[in-house]
Amino acid sequence: MSVIDGETPTVAVAVQGDGTSTGRGSRRALRWALDNLSTQSHRLILVHVMPSITSVPTPCMKFSLSAPGTCIPVEELDANVVAMYVQDRRADYQSVFYPFKKLCKTQKVETLLLEDNNPATALVKYASECDIKSLVLGSKSSNCILRKLRGPGVPSTVLKNAPDTCDVYVVSRRRTITKLAKTTSYREAIPSQNELAIGARCPKDQKSLLNLPCSLEARVEEMLSVPQRLELRYPNSYISTSVGSLESDYQNLGALNLQTEIASQCGSIASTDTEQADVQAEVEKLRLELRNTVAMYNRVCEDLVHVHSKVRLLSAECFEEESRVNAALEREEILRKIASEEKAKHLEAVKELEMAKNKFAKEAYERQIAEQSALKESLEKQKIVDALFSDDKRYRRYSREEIEVATDEFSETKMIGEGAYGKVYKCSLDHTPVAVKVIHPGGSDKREEYLRESGCLVYEYMENGSLEDYIHHRSGKPALPWFVRFRIVYEVACGLAFLHGSKPEPIIHRDLKPGNILLGRNFVSKIGDVGMAKIIKDIVPDNITEYRDSILAGTLFYMDPEYQRTGTVRPKSDLFAFGVITLQLLAARHPNGLIPLVEDAIAKGSLASVIDDSITDWPLAETEELAKIALKCSRLRCRDRPDLDTEVLPVLKKLADIADASRKIGNHSIYAPSHYFCPILQEVMHNPHIAADGFTYEHRAIKAWLEKHKISPVTKLRFQHTMLTPNHTLRSAIQGWRSRIKL
Repeated sequence: MSVIDGETPTVAVAVQGDGTSTGRGSRRALRWALDNLSTQSHRLILVHVMPSITSVPTPCMKFSLSAPGTCIPVEELDANVVAMYVQDRRADYQSVFYPFKKLCKTQKVETLLLEDNNPATALVKYASECDIKSLVLGSKSSNCILRKLRGPGVPSTVLKNAPDTCDVYVVSRRRTITKLAKTTSYREAIPSQNELAIGARCPKDQKSLLNLPCSLEARVEEMLSVPQRLELRYPNSYISTSVGSLESDYQNLGALNLQTEIASQCGSIASTDTEQADVQAEVEKLRLELRNTVAMYNRVCEDLVHVHSKVRLLSAECFEEESRVNAALEREEILRKIASEEKAKHLEAVKELEMAKNKFAKEAYERQIAEQSALKESLEKQKIVDALFSDDKRYRRYSREEIEVATDEFSETKMIGEGAYGKVYKCSLDHTPVAVKVIHPGGSDKREEYLRESGCLVYEYMENGSLEDYIHHRSGKPALPWFVRFRIVYEVACGLAFLHGSKPEPIIHRDLKPGNILLGRNFVSKIGDVGMAKIIKDIVPDNITEYRDSILAGTLFYMDPEYQRTGTVRPKSDLFAFGVITLQLLAARHPNGLIPLVEDAIAKGSLASVIDDSITDWPLAETEELAKIALKCSRLRCRDRPDLDTEVLPVLKKLADIADASRKIGNHSIYAPSHYFCPILQEVMHNPHIAADGFTYEHRAIKAWLEKHKISPVTKLRFQHTMLTPNHTLRSAIQGWRSRIKL
């Protein structure tokens, strides 16, 4: 938009599309301008504000002023495409001016399209930048209620914000609101040079009247030039100088005695009374005009002082603006430094990310190689296990049919217990009493994978039950002699040493307790229920505390405190449970609070008050030694517990040897002779009977056998008859043995 020369008065009429209430108001405003302002102006401009173009409709839409649909932002389109669309839109909006040009008839009129989303802002900016003399707008409604509902419109906003140099006219149907410019040209307010030459006078100084007009004309001309220059620039030094000069000239001008000067001149020229009267009238006229001139000069001085104050205010504002700009520049510099640092950090992060990606790819490759190696090793181990079961005579794999025959199709009469993973059946395989544990279909995944073919495990049958039954004297179990307890402790320690020394990786039981220690026919102990055993590949040293996110497994009071706290399991985790079990064998008490109880008793020298009082012949020295080694094993931290192989087993071996020697000397034997056991049930007989093959059996067992079979269970030969003879001698011997072991 080009700025129009301010010397040419210009009338701008803001118009809106025809056919609406706003359009009718624009027509009314144009008629008013033609009737009232067209003679005063040399230019008449019709102005219309179109919305800013920020997006272009998609090609499938109709190009019109109100086409709905999806639009694409101009930033995302080619500049040529945007330019063509803008040109089309501007051509469409040019049609707004057609009906208004017809109203102008022969009047020369110009048109102008402004682009802005806010028409009021566009009009105010145009009037200010182009130095518009008069701006005419139409008002579509003068109803105050509608104005309140709709808010301030374009006319009210333009009236409020229009520049002071522009006259604003808002034409409505009933009235016209006018806002005139505040400033007026000094050249129009001050008299011309001819008027000053005729009517100037100086009442104080006695200077020549002929010289006064020239001096006054020069000072007035200087007064006229100062405001015009101040309208363009406001230098403080120039204004102060101009104001001071004008005030000095005003004093000199007031000091002139124009009346005396004019009277003297007139006295020398006029010689008659008529001429004297004319001169006096002329003097009065000049006095009046000079008074007006002085009053006008005072107003000019006041305006100059006001301008001087305004310039000072503007200078202060400029200084503040400069300070704000400098502060903004400083902030920009700081932000640039921060952005540079952030960019460096970003580049460093990208570099680290690339290194991490490379490392991850390397680790993934190494993990893949390790998985392949582990799979190969697993296959080799499986081959070894298969070869072991097929070639080694110490192991045998039973078929499902053999298990079903032995358990009578898993009869409930054969079931002797039920665990977390399945039911346990007692039966005989190869003339050997065994316990068969049948795994549930939803049992452990590892067991299901290991027992994929058979689905069950065959154990040696331990006819004396668990150690827990003897500690708490359950089911009428007799108290175990002290030498049997010493030997059980040693055997359990040997079993743990075997698990912990397993190759290639050690095995940790994790649930060692009296209920999982089983006793055979001669009270030989074996560790059972390895369902929660864990193979450890990377053993954490005892002197290092490592926290792991793992699910704890085990039984309370026997679980390693450090394992509970950190989640790290070690071979010495089983050693803690072993120490608690040993203390239970000595005291026959519940494990809760047993450790501090025994510690306090040993410290006070009163261990005899804590150990099981059902045994009267405890060797106190050996018992205290065993209690101390048990307390060492049950310390809170793994690093404080002794080594099983080098520190614990030698002491337990010595105590077991002492127990065996004491048993032989005292002829204490709780072990039943082999002929006391039934060949079928593998249990000590209660009602022994002799069969036709010459062997003695439990009566109920051989009777059930004869109902199904005709051959001997021992010799596999056919029975000559089915008669059974009671063996009273053997019954008496068994009863005597039973009475001895209950003492």
